[in-house]
Amino acid sequence: MNILVLMKQTFDTEEKITLTDGKVNEDGIEFIINPYDEYAVEEAIKIKENDGGEVTIVSLGPSRTESAIRTAMAMGADKAILVENEDIPLDEFSAANILSSVIKEQEYDLILCGHMAVDDGSSQVPQRIGELLGIPYIGTAVKVEASGTQVVVERDVEGDTEIVEAVLPVIIAAQQGLNEPRYPSLPGIMKAKKKPLERLEIEDLNLSDDEVQPRTEEISIYLPPKKEAGRILKGELADQSKELIELLRNEAKVI
Repeated sequence: MNILVLMKQTFDTEEKITLTDGKVNEDGIEFIINPYDEYAVEEAIKIKENDGGEVTIVSLGPSRTESAIRTAMAMGADKAILVENEDIPLDEFSAANILSSVIKEQEYDLILCGHMAVDDGSSQVPQRIGELLGIPYIGTAVKVEASGTQVVVERDVEGDTEIVEAVLPVIIAAQQGLNEPRYPSLPGIMKAKKKPLERLEIEDLNLSDDEVQPRTEEISIYLPPKKEAGRILKGELADQSKELIELLRNEAKVI
């Protein structure tokens, strides 16, 4: 089975995020595999170990993304394709077009990815790719069973479970709990250094300017305001209720 894993490199969720001029300051930040994508990598490797096949990482990002790709290779992925982009602003629309253009040139039975990236949390790219490729999309997967030309997926639906059956090829987005990603072994790390990594530029792809042009623009990023100390209402219950209503109407402006 040929499995593609869409993987993004994001900042470590343990890092303290600081902003400079409305942008995330990347100085000194450690970058890792997007945690949800790591579940997708692990699931792809498990399927390969059980049924045979090949796992290819497909990624879009700056050249530093290679470190995350090599980690995925050390886990057991076989090869990778990196579309390098250092400066061109992209959004979910353009990212989906770029990744779909790469995928269309590959042989694949199954595409795995994380259900969202922790840096933007938009959870849009996998669905868009499924639409562009004309294949089913199954989100928030917590269990995947692939057999022959079919796949059965258990997906989390806000605390409940839905079971979906589909015919390959499909794109499946991994939710936390799908598996427990392995740590790369020392032999795996050594082998990863020699595994093939194909580098592409956006200009290498058969895409028009309109397909790469983002539909949204990031104006600024800012931290939420610091929480103010709470207020304790005193007096009789009827007086507290009246004061609460006045505060909600005049200060919080929610009624």
